[in-house]
Amino acid sequence: MEELWLQAVSILAATLRTATPLVFCAMAGMFSERSGIIDIGLEGKMLAGAFAAACLAVVTGSAWLALLGAVLVGVLMALLHGLACITYRGNQVVSGVAINIMAAGLTVVLGNAWFGRGGQTPDLAPEARFMPFKILSRESAYEIPILGPLYAFVIGGHNLLVYVAFATVPVAWWVLYHTRFGLRLRAVGEDPKVVDTAGISVAWLRYRAVIIAGLLCGFAGAYLAIAQNAGFSPHMTAGRGFIALAAMVFGKWRPWPAMFACLLFGLLDAIAIRLQGVILPGIGQVPVEAIQALPYILTVVLLAGFVGRAMAPHALGQPYVKER
Repeated sequence: MEELWLQAVSILAATLRTATPLVFCAMAGMFSERSGIIDIGLEGKMLAGAFAAACLAVVTGSAWLALLGAVLVGVLMALLHGLACITYRGNQVVSGVAINIMAAGLTVVLGNAWFGRGGQTPDLAPEARFMPFKILSRESAYEIPILGPLYAFVIGGHNLLVYVAFATVPVAWWVLYHTRFGLRLRAVGEDPKVVDTAGISVAWLRYRAVIIAGLLCGFAGAYLAIAQNAGFSPHMTAGRGFIALAAMVFGKWRPWPAMFACLLFGLLDAIAIRLQGVILPGIGQVPVEAIQALPYILTVVLLAGFVGRAMAPHALGQPYVKER
């Protein structure tokens, strides 16, 4: 019984770690799309942020400077998306796809040119990463029955960015529903003409929304490169931006349901990792490829079953032309 409890606690801890970049990106997409800007480019901004974080961590040896660099790159990519979609009123889906393609190509080319390792960066030292920290040692925690392992693995023992990710959810909820900025942001995503009539700049509101999205994608990328892993590898986001987008839609563009959807994806990913090499009675060893595909299969199933019931902001994807 105790061994089963330890396995369950270990899966819960892994769920939090795998869900962290999804939570960052889901909150990023929510801010952008609540303002009426479709953000298919979550994947590209996260990948670019991961590359910037790893490069700066290699050069400076500072995790904090690496995080700052990831955020700045994420914001710059977001501003590029805003320039195309808000200022020049281009197609928002095409702009997002272009950002994804650009990030995927540039990170490989620049990584190979700078480090000559096929696009990978050198392995990072612990001092250049966000390492797990403990308030109470695991040995001391184990002395507490039942709750000890829960604290040691689930509550404690994570790196700083895991706690920051889940702290962004109540902050996002408060900003969206209890501030003037949040009220205006939701209004501009529903009917920008009304917001413009009230004398509020639609473009400036939308730019602020995409900047917030870029900032959060930078955090997600930094987590992947200098917290969860010890460096950058090509295409290391592995579709997480699209899964976060699906979680946001599944959560109906609301912070708390989107977070729980991210946890659901994270749980399946954590279970899939532990199923590798397991032999099932009557089936045999499950192929690794089939297990790795489980989170993406769930994404398709959830979108097919729930996207029709989720009401997107009415002005989502519609460029606003100010009447003269």
